Amino acid sequence: MRMRLFNRTNVAVSEVGLGTWQLGGTEWGEVSDQQAMDTLLAAAEAGITFIDTADIYGMGR
Repeated sequence: MRMRLFNRTNVAVSEVGLGTWQLGGTEWGEVSDQQAMDTLLAAAEAGITFIDTADIYGMGR
């Protein structure tokens, strides 16, 4: 996985990120906790280190 550097913080993250809005299960259909964890683990195994999260995703779930 190719990485990019945030110059101000000197933190490197993957060029490909994972948006997690769909993992909350409110907009895209039901997603179980196990399905969400499987998705996160698959992303990590693929070298993804940039994960977009927000407390509004899944209404805080």
